[in-house]
Amino acid sequence: MREFKVGEKWMDRVKVLLVYPEYPNTFWSFRYALNFISKKASHPPLGLLTVAALLPEEWEKRLIDMNVSPLKEEDLQWADYVFVGAMSIQEHSGRDVLRRAKELGKITVAGGPLFTVRYDEFEDVDHFVLNEAEINLPFFIEDLRAGRAKKIYKTDDLADITRTPVPRYDIAEMRKYASMCIQYSRGCPFDCEFCEITFLFGRRPRTKEGRQIINELEFLYKLGWRGSVFFVDDNFVGNRRKLKEDLMPLLIAWQKKKNYPYTFYTEASINVSDDEELMDLMVQAGFNALFVGIESPHVESLEECGKNPNVRRNLLESVKKIQTAGFDVQGGFIVGFDNDPPNIFDKIVDFVMQSNIVTAMVGLLNAPEGTRLYRRLKNEGRILKFMTGDNTDFCTNVIPKMGLETLIKGYERIVKTLYMPKMYYKRVKGFLKVFEPRQKRIFHIKWMHIEALVKSMFVLGLKEKGRWEYWKLFFWSLIFKPRIFPLSITFAIYGYHFRKVFER
Repeated sequence: MREFKVGEKWMDRVKVLLVYPEYPNTFWSFRYALNFISKKASHPPLGLLTVAALLPEEWEKRLIDMNVSPLKEEDLQWADYVFVGAMSIQEHSGRDVLRRAKELGKITVAGGPLFTVRYDEFEDVDHFVLNEAEINLPFFIEDLRAGRAKKIYKTDDLADITRTPVPRYDIAEMRKYASMCIQYSRGCPFDCEFCEITFLFGRRPRTKEGRQIINELEFLYKLGWRGSVFFVDDNFVGNRRKLKEDLMPLLIAWQKKKNYPYTFYTEASINVSDDEELMDLMVQAGFNALFVGIESPHVESLEECGKNPNVRRNLLESVKKIQTAGFDVQGGFIVGFDNDPPNIFDKIVDFVMQSNIVTAMVGLLNAPEGTRLYRRLKNEGRILKFMTGDNTDFCTNVIPKMGLETLIKGYERIVKTLYMPKMYYKRVKGFLKVFEPRQKRIFHIKWMHIEALVKSMFVLGLKEKGRWEYWKLFFWSLIFKPRIFPLSITFAIYGYHFRKVFER
């Protein structure tokens, strides 16, 4: 075994513990829904799995995702280095991990969006590897071996992700997740004022080669994974030409060869509705759901935040066009813009109901550090210090022009209305009436789906208020839409999760 020097200490093998801190129970945690299928989290931490692949092959690596397994003292005792990757919403848990590691005398290394933006607030961290690991991690490892490791590694350069290795999915506890995840691109061609994506990853979408994605899927396939895979791209359709010419043909051929082992979902800007060819290819490849940032039905609010692809179009028609193409559209909405009119709360409810968007994530406007919105509002003296990173928890770091009390009351009215059983099930049925999936294989029926059905019948059909709405959907979809009956049960379970989150 090759040895290398770390300061005055010689080590023949480095033991690295990669820790993903716990995140609170939020809209996107799906924690209440995951209980129905006995899973702990939606998907593993792709960033840390990629970091693990970038570390020297001879180093020992362990992953502790605190959302599926507790971080035990023996885990920390085993490690020479504790790598922590986190987002803003994980700050509380992340600080606790760092504290525990330091108490045991472990060397800590931190990265990810939380630390990239706010590393100066974490004085006790030994080393920061910021921005994209493909660039800065090799420099850190080289300096570590030479005994001259610095505290901070950061850059304004952007990584060439065609050189990114296959993530180490094998170190994740795969059986505890509902879905696996993969990344095709980074960056977004749009520059919405409130969004930190362009600050972190730039405006020019950088993509992997199609063959890379196939290699990553092959690895997952060999590990035995079947079912759902989430493309974590913030805007999957940022480079539509390359998608159509490179990735989609390969993905369609691979899925057919393997008898369609995966269904895919991802995030996309609403201008995907303008490209029928691309939507058709995505459906053939196995995509069945898209999260779309709609933000607001009020055009002046869209213009204010620079949501340019949404401005000059009929948003309702665009959503329905995507749905008709074969996708479940999950919509993101924001309230609290300066130009929001007094009736914005009713306008959002009306839009969601008319569009039959089942999964409507409505959040309060927040201004992450590094965004154009943060800089503008800070200059106006309208930034509050505290930000949770969860825009569905009735907290904001923005002083809204409409007044905080008005905003909170209106927001509360939105979520109560949208997720009350009668309104929610009405949207589910409205969507399922027009939804005609075109995928070769819609569901990969497993024991967990039988488990979810039985639990839903007991919890939603017998214990929950709104149980009559559940049974109406149950029998209607079983009789008139038997092919997508499992989807109706999935939606019913999602609704239970959303209600529990907002009740909390």
